[in-house]
Amino acid sequence: MTSFGDLGERQTVKMIRELLQKEDSPDSMDDDAALIPIGNEILVISTDNVTFERHRPEGMSPERFGWMSAAVNFSDIASMGARPVGFLSALSVPEDMDVTEIAEIVSGIDQCAEFCGTHVIGGDTKPGHGSVSGTAIGVMEGRTPMRRNGARIGDVIAVTGPLGGPAAGYHSMKESLGLEDAEFCLTTPIPRVNEGIALSASGIVSSCIDLSDGLSTALNTLCESSKKGCIIEWDLLPKHEDTVTVGEMLDIPLESLVMDFGGEYELLFTFDRNDTDALNELDIQFHIIGIITDGNDVVLRRDEKYRKVTDGTY
Repeated sequence: MTSFGDLGERQTVKMIRELLQKEDSPDSMDDDAALIPIGNEILVISTDNVTFERHRPEGMSPERFGWMSAAVNFSDIASMGARPVGFLSALSVPEDMDVTEIAEIVSGIDQCAEFCGTHVIGGDTKPGHGSVSGTAIGVMEGRTPMRRNGARIGDVIAVTGPLGGPAAGYHSMKESLGLEDAEFCLTTPIPRVNEGIALSASGIVSSCIDLSDGLSTALNTLCESSKKGCIIEWDLLPKHEDTVTVGEMLDIPLESLVMDFGGEYELLFTFDRNDTDALNELDIQFHIIGIITDGNDVVLRRDEKYRKVTDGTY
């Protein structure tokens, strides 16, 4: 018998995708969210599950957990370039959980939905071990969805913001380091909805993915979908200022904090270098970190040395 633990989450998802894919399926199930054409509109729908056990570190309030459970879904539709139009949440909570804490979780979900310009429109609540399954719904409004499989040889790779904040925040909470900004990055991630809309409207972006599983995994996923490779320049990676502090205090490799942890909600995208000036005119923050290559491997260049990058540990 091969267990879920033996196979791992990503290989299990791949197995399920292969079981479900049919010739007449409306979506390839190979992106951050599903695309469903309806008339002249394209619906963008994403669902994700977060659990108390895995996703709620000690010290995270119920309200912040609720926010995060919504943010993971809004980030997925943001990476496609969709505008959110609704959110549904299904709560599984222990029977002995204080109803005040349940209300705080729901409040956090509602706050994140409002921040993303939409509302909670339904859901469910059942007794269980503790989790929130969320579903975000968005629309493209005539824009072309940004998918994972369009990266081209020679495209440059960019991210919308600094990396490693959530990893630093997790270790700060665990070790009581008091790094408030990093802890905020972990507990209150910001879905890049406006950035996603602007990027998709520009028509410049050839591929896009969010960084919720971490930079290493996102790069491998995007390159696999696009059937390309890439080279990432370590010196170009924008690093959250607290990553150095945490790395030095706890003797954790900086690469692990910046690339492998996950919990990031920046967007990773590719585009033709000749469109850099046009991208600058969008008035969104971005940092170029590497280039798409003809190959299969994700490679990190640091101190004139090259190493293959595998999926992260998140």
